[in-house]
Amino acid sequence: MILKRFALQIVEKHKNLSELAIIGLQPRGIELAQLIHQHVCNLSNNSILFGELDHTFFRDDIGRGSIHIPKPSKINFSTEGKSIVIVDDVLYTGRSVRSAIDAIMSFGRPSQIELLVLVDRIHERELPIKPDYVGVSIDSRNTNAYVNVEWNNDELNVWLFENKINE
Repeated sequence: MILKRFALQIVEKHKNLSELAIIGLQPRGIELAQLIHQHVCNLSNNSILFGELDHTFFRDDIGRGSIHIPKPSKINFSTEGKSIVIVDDVLYTGRSVRSAIDAIMSFGRPSQIELLVLVDRIHERELPIKPDYVGVSIDSRNTNAYVNVEWNNDELNVWLFENKINE
């Protein structure tokens, strides 16, 4: 139900789907973006641009802390003048989204960038970033909790853990 709702909202908001591109963020936004892309294409009977983005080299914390092995971005089109929908699983501090926006700009200057997330961790932002499409909002303030997102057959489950679980 949630994926269909996202697709309906996107189709309703974007009158000119030929200028729309859905871009999933590595690693956990890719599968979600693929499924939403499929739903939007089916609803609209249009071919919609799709991409996969690894924003590792655009992060402000690269070289600090844990090592991340980047994967290739797969954006085989110019983002110039396009309406972009960035898709990710959880919005927390906003820093990943900021770096994704910088990375997308290296493919051209979009006319618009929107953000779609399954989970919005409200009250935790370090940057003034707010999603346009949200599956569920959770208040995790005053905790050091980690979010675990599980979705299967269009059912969304979100848990908060005090200790990080192994991925």
